[in-house]
Amino acid sequence: MAATGSEKQGATAYYVSTPIYYVNDAPHLGHAYTTVAGDVLSRWHRQRGEKVWYLTGTDEHGQKIMRTAEANKVTPQEWCDKLVEEAWKPLWEHLDIANDDFIRTTEKRHTDRVQEFVQDLYDKGEIYKGGYEGPYCVGCEEYRLPGELLEGEGEYAGQQLCPVHKKPVEILKEENYFFKLSEYGPRLLELYEARPGFIQPESARNEVVNFVKQGLQDLSISRSTFDWGIKVPWDDKHVIYVWIDALLNYATAVGYNENPAKFDEIFPADVHLVGKDILRFHAIIWPAMLMAQGLPLPGKIAANGWLMVGGEKMSKSNLTGIKPQDLTSHFGVDAYRWYFLRAIAFGQDGSFSWEDFTARYTSELANDYGNLASRVAAMVGKYFGGALPEATASGDAEKAVQEGLTKAVAEADRRIGEELDFQGGILAVFDFIKQVNGYITEQEPWKVAKDDTAEGRARLATILYTAAESLRAVAVLLNPVMPETSQALWDSLGAQESLGSLADQQVQRAGEWGKLPAGATVTKGAVLFPRLEEPKKP
Repeated sequence: MAATGSEKQGATAYYVSTPIYYVNDAPHLGHAYTTVAGDVLSRWHRQRGEKVWYLTGTDEHGQKIMRTAEANKVTPQEWCDKLVEEAWKPLWEHLDIANDDFIRTTEKRHTDRVQEFVQDLYDKGEIYKGGYEGPYCVGCEEYRLPGELLEGEGEYAGQQLCPVHKKPVEILKEENYFFKLSEYGPRLLELYEARPGFIQPESARNEVVNFVKQGLQDLSISRSTFDWGIKVPWDDKHVIYVWIDALLNYATAVGYNENPAKFDEIFPADVHLVGKDILRFHAIIWPAMLMAQGLPLPGKIAANGWLMVGGEKMSKSNLTGIKPQDLTSHFGVDAYRWYFLRAIAFGQDGSFSWEDFTARYTSELANDYGNLASRVAAMVGKYFGGALPEATASGDAEKAVQEGLTKAVAEADRRIGEELDFQGGILAVFDFIKQVNGYITEQEPWKVAKDDTAEGRARLATILYTAAESLRAVAVLLNPVMPETSQALWDSLGAQESLGSLADQQVQRAGEWGKLPAGATVTKGAVLFPRLEEPKKP
């Protein structure tokens, strides 16, 4: 297992999580972006031969959910059930997300364990009763600091707005229970200093460090003005603050206080993937909670940037939400999975446009990759009756291709598997694809085919074997990103081993030359990336 700097001791699984998503509405591109990234990371580590645990799920408590349900004239539980079963789970299945578990915060396996965790902190003296008054954003489910608020304009003139949702905050005053978060500032700063990679990217780390250095306030961990939540076990007039409830999913889903063997094998997470707008919860509150409970800390808190449309963060609240199905119906699921990780550097904000997606699809997927696969299969069929020939006349040109593959494997493995640089890893593979295209252009097999001598036939066989073997490796390397397309390519090459048996096709083996057996039946299947029709924009 790759070292991540986490405090894992007995754990053997590589544990990746997404945030659990609010079910106040259907998922949009931003939710899918993080979930696909987690899926690619998980598949990559599975393909290394590692045991992996990939967790996602839904956050179903809090005032925002309650108000949405009331607006739709159903109970909060009915609303959550409907959204989860009709929108969230079907989308992850549609996008080929291979998660190992899906946690819902309304499940008994979660609610009981949350109460036990909070009760334990209370018994240890980490929680006390107090009062609080301040500006609260229901959309964030968070008290905002006065210095963070924006001055409203237009219809919101004279009001103070949440900096994220651009909606007026509410001034709440209530008697709550507080977690002694202020006492953990020094320990958190020591953590950030000792493990510089704990928060990624560096800009996110700097933001958190500066925030903690200003001094932390104790955290209100209960609410008494509404009742849709997990009851505080020693005072049922309060419900547990939704963020305390939500963060604990990373522990409850893997057996906290219920299945010690599973918990010890998996916990803590190697990588928590989060949106940058919820970074403080994960990089400050979550580790402080774990410190208070004496539990090991995660390896990385990796914050992805926002997807932007028209210069604004993509979300339902500002009406720029786009359904992933609007794009998959036109470009296909695999191209969708590829595009956002290819076009946007993980950790930075990125703008989506239909035109950019179309241009990259045509240039890189259809022309560079798909056309290469079609050409190679067609030439093996034309010149060798579909039977992959043996390479017996390799020279410097073939050596250069093999060296290019070795470099691509190492770079992609480092960037995706260790650095979460999905864009860099994908580009390393596509640089190799371009190298193979250049190799075919330079070797001109269509001209070599005119030479009927033994030397000519041997040379032609070597060129086509080299190209096909290169595609075998590409199928393995791109399998975590585009599983359906990779399987189609794998099948067309007549590979004997199963691409789906990920432990047998480790990333490192992708670079071992000669895995594709001579004599394999190569077929020209359906075009991997068909020509795009005129789009029907959403």
